[in-house]
Amino acid sequence: MTETDDERRSKGLPPAPRFSGDDVAPVTPPKLVAVSFWLWIVAGVVLIGGQVYSISVKQQIIDELIKANAEVKLKPDQKPIAPDMIASGTSTLLWVLLVGSVVFAMLIGLFAYKMREGTRSARTVLTVLTVITVAFQLVIFYNLFSIAAAVLIVVAISLIHLPSVAGYFPKVGRKLP
Repeated sequence: MTETDDERRSKGLPPAPRFSGDDVAPVTPPKLVAVSFWLWIVAGVVLIGGQVYSISVKQQIIDELIKANAEVKLKPDQKPIAPDMIASGTSTLLWVLLVGSVVFAMLIGLFAYKMREGTRSARTVLTVLTVITVAFQLVIFYNLFSIAAAVLIVVAISLIHLPSVAGYFPKVGRKLP
């Protein structure tokens, strides 16, 4: 009889590898890990929603940038940026950010799923994604949606680093069996 993933975790081992065609045993993560998983999923959806919102108010963003550009004091040898270039660049940037948020949300979903299964490396990747998200969403490009997503992600990462769920993410030893 093979060991369950929970039995392997209790011995400090990672979940057993799965092969194509194997039946997948149901995963029963601790409550905090399950809550964290759903917070990650909601945060990914909110990130995408924030970028869709930004595209929907694209003209307001362009108008603000054109206004800010007109107020900039230029050096004598500088030319002002043309409004059509601002509009084109802003439109391109917003679409790139939307595609990037979809890819980022997919990464979050993948690693949150693996984290839910008890994979320690997925928890580590999610920690790195949290730092990137908070830095990007709050420092570089922010709106109400991105702030909400950053808060959700910080709460989600905090839940999976609590001592009560540490045993669910076993530290794999460096010795080979």
